[in-house]
Amino acid sequence: MEAAITILALLLVAFVALGVYATVKAVGAAKRGVDRTITQARRTVEDTTLRAKSFGQTGVAGELAQLRLALRTSMRATQDALHAGVAEDASLAESVDLFRRLSAHGLELDDELKRLEREPDRATVAGLLPKLRERTQRITHSAESLRWAARDRARQFADDDLDALNAQIDIEAGALRHWTVDEPSSASGAGATTTKPGHGPGTDWPEPAASAGPSDGNSSTADEAWAGPAREESPQAITASDPRLRTTYPWQKSTRPETTN
Repeated sequence: MEAAITILALLLVAFVALGVYATVKAVGAAKRGVDRTITQARRTVEDTTLRAKSFGQTGVAGELAQLRLALRTSMRATQDALHAGVAEDASLAESVDLFRRLSAHGLELDDELKRLEREPDRATVAGLLPKLRERTQRITHSAESLRWAARDRARQFADDDLDALNAQIDIEAGALRHWTVDEPSSASGAGATTTKPGHGPGTDWPEPAASAGPSDGNSSTADEAWAGPAREESPQAITASDPRLRTTYPWQKSTRPETTN
């Protein structure tokens, strides 16, 4: 009895622990989903704000907004391309590591541009713009190099796969049309056997019969050409052979006459 109670208590504790673990995992997944949604919403709002500033403002503020927008757009596109490609091509793992190192420089530059947007000394910011523009171009150029290299690699693999598939389809199509290989030989054989006019393929005219005179030659030939199949001869009666007409040989025994008692 005590053993049964102990087993039931252990099972109850196990179920409670499993329920707590599942609840924690579900809450964590929900929290990550909410955080991801909030991050995406914040990013969308910030990109929209930067796009509006780049088109609506002029001078230093508009230039800084354009640099931030170009940097963020290029880095996000490269990140999406590499993460989508590494799932199918494991050789892109090194490219992902390089992009992480590049992202550190990109985030640092984005934070610096964001601080300069709130800088009241516009003259100092205007003096820093050439270096900031060059730095932004270097980072975006490196990101675009990784992105287009990954895309070209995926496109090359797709082209190679398509070429191999086309070759296999051509072989299968040739195997399905195997009868076309024998057509030239059969056609040449048919041409070699045709020696007489009127005896080609699809023509089977009967030979004209020899006529006794020129007057009835045409009528007999036409009758034989258009006539149906020849009638079968009537069967003849089977007659027994005469034993007296048989040829006798010296080694044969003579037949004895029948005797009557």
